Amino acid sequence: MSSAPPPDPPSTPPRKPAGLEWESYVDRRIREAEAAGDFDNLPGAGQPIPGIDDPRDDDWWVKRKLKDEGLSVVHPLLTANLARERLLERLPRITSELEVRQQLERLNGQIREAIASLEPAPPVVVLPVDVDEAVRAWRDSRQGGG
Repeated sequence: MSSAPPPDPPSTPPRKPAGLEWESYVDRRIREAEAAGDFDNLPGAGQPIPGIDDPRDDDWWVKRKLKDEGLSVVHPLLTANLARERLLERLPRITSELEVRQQLERLNGQIREAIASLEPAPPVVVLPVDVDEAVRAWRDSRQGGG
């Protein structure tokens, strides 16, 4: 019976030989790879490392992954609150009462959906907009200042 380990598969880099320091082994492998051209034409070659000058952030990798995956961790209530603020700010510039009503109803749907969310919510209260009252105020602003 032989106690020799089985040979490495061809796709696996060779193991570090016994008695050789890791640093020497790694340096040699890098030198060999450079000589073989394994580092030629890599994506981003010659470009600065993205985010290298950004302030240190222990959660950088989580944020990068969320961004790469197009995901968000903002609670729906906060998103709805921001949408509410933006729509109420934009309301005076809308020229059609029908459009005002439609956008307010859409916003209220978003707010109700956020309120019904099963995710743990931050301490923020976002209430639906009273559409009739908002339209009345919109109409009055257009007649008085319009």
